[in-house]
Amino acid sequence: MPLKILTANRLIDGRPVWYCADGGWSEEFSDAAVADTPHACTLFELAARQAIASNKVVDATLINVESHNGSFVALRLRERIRANGPTTHRCAENQNIYGEYRVSL
Repeated sequence: MPLKILTANRLIDGRPVWYCADGGWSEEFSDAAVADTPHACTLFELAARQAIASNKVVDATLINVESHNGSFVALRLRERIRANGPTTHRCAENQNIYGEYRVSL
């Protein structure tokens, strides 16, 4: 089974957020809890329905991730962009597909 992370948009401001192990939502992709079993995915989906019902988030979905250099990376480019910020940001030209930045000296 592929590893999965639960993502959504916060209802109050539309920002992308990720579901955390403590049951909260974070703006930081690196804070996300990872589901590695079908049972964990079911629990994440239940948490998503509860958060949607209480008007905390919208558009909650499970996304596939993989481990890369000790952290997790979204498999789809769309989700990498959501995790790392807009491609129009001034630092985007130095950002690789894994969200890591190159520094020019």
